[in-house]
Amino acid sequence: QVQLVESGGGLVQPGGSLTLSCTTSGSIFSLRVINWYRQAPGKERELVARIVNVDRTTYADSVKGRFTISRDNAKNTVYLRMNILKPEDTAVYYCNLSPQVVAGQYYPEVWGQGTLVTVSS
Repeated sequence: QVQLVESGGGLVQPGGSLTLSCTTSGSIFSLRVINWYRQAPGKERELVARIVNVDRTTYADSVKGRFTISRDNAKNTVYLRMNILKPEDTAVYYCNLSPQVVAGQYYPEVWGQGTLVTVSS
């Protein structure tokens, strides 16, 4: 069974930076669409960033210009570099593999356990 393990969360002051990592045990990592979601207290989970292949990326408007998603296929790892953090970025951040059909085989959606990011002075 595919697992996602996130790391890198923590407490950071406003204006600071953090890098989240997500490592998977699954196969065909380089072909998977990978997402970072977040869920703040009392709010719905929202898509923060997505990466398709190596360089096709999309971002939520609220993080454009501040967050960068990237992947290292050799390490089966995706990263979320977060700069100029704001208190409103405080949330649990989740790594996600989108459900996909690759070469006729269905690969289901997978969620990580989440990592807490707190932006506060």
